[in-house]
Parts: sequence; structure tokens; C-alpha cells
Amino acid sequence: MAFRLRFIPDDTEFPFMGFRAVSFPASALLSVLTVIVFFAIGVNFGIDFKGGTLVELQAKGAQANISQVREKSNALGFGSVEVAEFGSPRELLLRLELQTAPTTAEQEKAQQNVVSKLRETFGNDYEFRRVEVVGPRVSGELVQNGTIGVIVGIIGVLIYLWFRFEWQFAIGAVIATLHDIVLTIGFFVVMQLTFDMTSLAVILTILGYSLNDTVVVYDRIREMLRKYKKLQLYEVIDIAINSTLSRTVITATTTFLAMLAMAIFGGEVLRSFSLAMLFGIVIGTYSSIFIAAPILIYLGLKTGGGDLTKDDKPEAGTSKTAAARARA
Repeated sequence: MAFRLRFIPDDTEFPFMGFRAVSFPASALLSVLTVIVFFAIGVNFGIDFKGGTLVELQAKGAQANISQVREKSNALGFGSVEVAEFGSPRELLLRLELQTAPTTAEQEKAQQNVVSKLRETFGNDYEFRRVEVVGPRVSGELVQNGTIGVIVGIIGVLIYLWFRFEWQFAIGAVIATLHDIVLTIGFFVVMQLTFDMTSLAVILTILGYSLNDTVVVYDRIREMLRKYKKLQLYEVIDIAINSTLSRTVITATTTFLAMLAMAIFGGEVLRSFSLAMLFGIVIGTYSSIFIAAPILIYLGLKTGGGDLTKDDKPEAGTSKTAAARARA
């Protein structure tokens, strides 16, 4: 006999819609706080967006000397220098701020001078594995293109869902997606994680993950609306969410564990990416259930409502969710 491990029972009847009076105000409050913190503290933009120099060093000896590298880098007089160990004890990552100059051309020339001075200072003891120099003009273009990419992605989501579902589903999915993006940016601000091009990849990945989860829930809601035409809308949504709960929990858990391993063992380079992804998985799963689904009620999605007909009533001793699965 085959043994099937179940993390979530088949006959759950958790009243998810009963929490919409709490989830909506809580999410709205967090979103407002995110906007306030965004303007009060600001995003910790990486070199991709604010310009500067990024250098990856590998010690030719057994171990890198962080304090010595930091002291020599500061002595060069190029402003604030961040030195961090990542990967193995032999590897270091240097971040130097954008050099100021009257013109863009002079700024870019000053950035190149930084690299030359670093090679003269550390060339004997360290191997230069990677050097990235981003000038103000390039960083401005990256900000613009990254913003356009996110906006186009959201518009694409709206168009896709508008054709696949009713307009209430499309608007609900976009609101839930914006909710996830806003809170994820707030996470970057509060934790002061470096926001660079990799962070935009995080935003788009979370957008896709959350949308996929939302579409699964929406598809089941639409299916249940056709089968239970006399149920109240909140009852139909509860049945739909409970019927997809096992899939939602397993998907979120496995993805979370993969990102957790990356956060623990990925080192400094992947820290911002993995921590933001961990947060995004949690908030994306939450929004699919407690934001995207109940918002259909407020958007006026139509259903018959009222008492169950004879065909819709579950058999004695059978839950609504179990009956729905039996009819699916």
C-alpha cells in the first residue's frame, strides 16, 4: 500500500474571508508606512543606480586582510569605501562611491583613475577578479530602464488577466501585485539592503511568483462559481482557497527552503537577493489568499447568493470543501 504524506488535510474549512476585515487595514497601514519610510530613510542604492566602482579581489596568499585593505583604500582619498568578505576567506569585495567632477566626462575619467590607483596599491598581494565602473550617465539610464521594465510587466499582467478572467479578477491581481512590490521595496529600505539590478530581478521574480499563485486561486474560484451558483461569494472563495491550500503551502515551503539555503550559504554577494526573495515568497503567498481573493467581494463580483439548491447541498457528514472536490 502506497503511503502519501499530507501536510494539509483534504477537508480543511478554514474561514479565510472572515479575516478580510483585518488583512485589508493591516496591508493598507503597512503600505502607507512603507511610503513614509521610503521618503524618510531612502533606498540604499547600489553602484548600478548611483554610480561608483565595484572591485572583487582574491588574495594571492592564504587569507585576505580586511582591516589592511580598508585602511589602504581609505588612505587613497576616494571617499567612502566598503570592504566585505564573501565566498572564501581569500575573497574581498570593495565598493567605492561615485567620484564628483564638474562634467560627466571628467567624472568617468575620475572613476577610471580609482581603478588604476587600486591596481597600484593591491596588485602585488591581490588578484583583480572583477572590476565594474558605472558612471552617472549609465546609472541614470539603468534607473529609467529598470522602472520602465517593472511598469511594462504590470501592464502586461493586467492585459493578460483581463482577457482570461472578468475585469474584477484583473484589477484584483494588479492590486495584489502592487501590494507585494510596495512592501518588498519597504523591506529593502528597512533592512538597508543594497538595491541594484539584481534587486530589480527580485521584484520581477516576486511579481511572477505572486501572480502565478493568484491565478491558481482565481481559476479555482471561477470553477467553483460555476458549480455553486447559489452560494454566497465569500463561501465560494473559502471553498476555492481551501481546495488549493495544500498546493499553495507546499509550493511556498519548497521555494522558501531553497532561498533559505541560498541566504545561509550564498555569501555577501547573494545576501540582498536571497533575503528579499524570502520576504517576497511570504508576502506573495499572503497576498494571494488575503488580498487578491477577498478583494473580489469589494469589487462586486456577481454570484447567485442565497441557499443551496438540492444539487448544490453536500451529503450528510460531508464538508462543502470535500463536496466541491468530489464534484471537480
